[in-house]
Formats: sequence, C-alpha cells, structure tokens
Amino acid sequence: MDFSIYFMALGMILGVGVIAWIVSVAIRNVAFVDSLWSLFFLIAALTFAVSVDLLSARGMLVTILVGIWAIRLSAYITARNWGEPEDYRYQTIRANNEPGFAFKSLFIVFGLQGVLAWIIALPLLPAIMAPGGIGILEVIALALWTVGFIFEAGGDYQLSRFKSDSGNKGRVLDSGLWRYTRHPNYFGDFCIWWAYYLFAVAAGGWWSILSPLLMTFLLLKVSGVAMLEKTITERRPEYADYIRRTNAFFPGFPRGSVSTRGMET
Repeated sequence: MDFSIYFMALGMILGVGVIAWIVSVAIRNVAFVDSLWSLFFLIAALTFAVSVDLLSARGMLVTILVGIWAIRLSAYITARNWGEPEDYRYQTIRANNEPGFAFKSLFIVFGLQGVLAWIIALPLLPAIMAPGGIGILEVIALALWTVGFIFEAGGDYQLSRFKSDSGNKGRVLDSGLWRYTRHPNYFGDFCIWWAYYLFAVAAGGWWSILSPLLMTFLLLKVSGVAMLEKTITERRPEYADYIRRTNAFFPGFPRGSVSTRGMET
C-alpha cells in the first residue's frame, strides 16, 4: 500500500480548507465548513482513485458510494444553512477565541476538521486502491451502507419537511425514523463508516479500524448526540419524555405510548 498517496490526500484536503478559510474571513462566517466536511472525504476518495492505474470493481464501487454520500450530505447542509446566521456552535467558538478568531479559525475549525476527515478516511485507501472484485464481504458492506444511507438521508428529509411547517415550531419530531431512534441521521452515518471499513477489510485493510472507532466516538460523545442533547431539554421540556421512550442511537421500538404529534430535535 502506497501511503504517500494518503499524505497527498491530506495536502489536497488542507488546500481546499485554506481556500474555504479565506472565504470565511471575508464573510465572517465559518459555519459553511459543515458543507465541506463530507466533501473532504470525496477529495480523499478521488485522490486514491486517480492514483491507481486500473481501478478495481471494488474501488469503483466505493468511490461511487463515497460520491453519492458526500454530495447528498453537502447539498442538504448547504440548503439548510443558506441565508442563516452563523451556527450557535461556531458563535460560541468565536466568542471563546477572540481576539484573533479570524486567524485562529484556520487551525481550530478548518484545519481540525480537515485533519479529522483525513484520519477517518483511512479505510478508503485500501478499499479503493487494492485490487479485488465484488465478493460476499463487499455485498455485506454494500447492504450495511444502504441501511445507513436510508437512515441518514431519510432522517434528514423527514426533519427538513417537519421544520418547513411553521406549526411544528418548538415541537419534537417523533414519527417516521425518528420514532425508533432520536438520531437516525447519526446512526446512518455510523453504519456508512462501518460499511467502508468492511470494504477495507475485504481489501486486507483491517488495520484501518481506528477510522470507524473514531467516527463512532465523535457521533456519540463529541459533535453528535452528546452536543445536541446537552441543552435541548432546557429549550424543549417535551424532549425529556421523548428521551424516556425513544432509543438515543441504535433503533428500537418505543417504550410506552407514542404520540402522533411531531417533535423537532
């Protein structure tokens, strides 16, 4: 395995990150880094794919799957945030790092997310670059990826439709996929990254297990479930009941009675 290609991908990711940082300084809004997050992985995948003389069937499949996932997620986040003020998370980071946040954001926002994406993208290196066709493990990985994509894209779509109805303001979405897990989109992301790891295992890349473990940790303890639910019960008291009867992450049938009213997370 040629790890120089892996470091080349880091250079490409950070290069795009620097350009995005320059734009963020001009518009005084770093939140669009969220739209770049999934595209960092696509940059890595394309770097690996074009570095192979003859892309294998597995490599082509994984590259296509990364492209579908990355473009869909980036488009969704861009549409959701378009015209909105800087996200409260970044407003807090900005306030805690003044003076000089404009310069610091190159490292603590764009650089940090770029390096994290590069580390997490490790399974894509063997999955795309190693020779090999489509076997039973690739089929299992594809099935897991499909489940993850349905939960992530489906959860985002349901939440987007729910929020578009002004009558649902201040309420919590507890129907559809949100009936079975409080974070179907994060569970979907979890499945997708373990699917990429299975593709890597099929290519002999079992050693890239740090990637799905790190992504799981981030989803559960850092930027995902833990961050979103830290203060939500203070803002939406009804969410406490939603927590009581709905699994936080892994899907399961609700405990107790389930209302039919929508609730927003």
